[in-house]
Amino acid sequence: MLSYDEGNTTAIVREYVARLAEWPSEIPQDAMVRELLERAVGRLHLLCATVLYQRYPRLTQAPLNLQVEELLSSVVERLMKAMRNARPAGVRQFFALANQHMRWELNDLARRLDRDDPDVQLMESLAVAPESSGSELSQSARRMLQAIDELPEEEREVFSLIRIQNVTQSEAAEILDVSVKTIQRRLNRSLLLLTESLEDLDFGTSNMEEER
Repeated sequence: MLSYDEGNTTAIVREYVARLAEWPSEIPQDAMVRELLERAVGRLHLLCATVLYQRYPRLTQAPLNLQVEELLSSVVERLMKAMRNARPAGVRQFFALANQHMRWELNDLARRLDRDDPDVQLMESLAVAPESSGSELSQSARRMLQAIDELPEEEREVFSLIRIQNVTQSEAAEILDVSVKTIQRRLNRSLLLLTESLEDLDFGTSNMEEER
């Protein structure tokens, strides 16, 4: 049985990921992956709650009334399937994979709802200037999602952790195994790149921030 500190999710994930990296490919690893997800469920639940209520609040209202537990269940199911073929090489890759599937799940739900309700407001906290109609706002939201997806990998990773998952810069530095200064540099660069690609939406650079 693995030894671990219940409160240190990063250490727990690091230990399980190391075990998975050495796991023989011919032996099913579903039980080990399930145990890893159970150990990390507290952090995954927090991330799901943060992303859902801060970035996709419309999905929590009628007609979807999406609950954190429902989102977490879908994300865990996605991760179970994804990790049959993809084995994260470290904590960084594990949380990047979780973030990716969380965004895919929420984006899929938002796009489906958007087809029926043109007033869906994705990514409200990105401070997009008000638009003249709900359909234009939805189009802007889709542009923002695309712009985030098109960021360079390192900048997209940091932006997702800090501005979408609400992880602190210190926690992001630990997850990605880099310095806080590196995190700050990548975050600022991501904001500059988004400003350039979304300048007509008044994305702004005032979001640049120091260590929280």
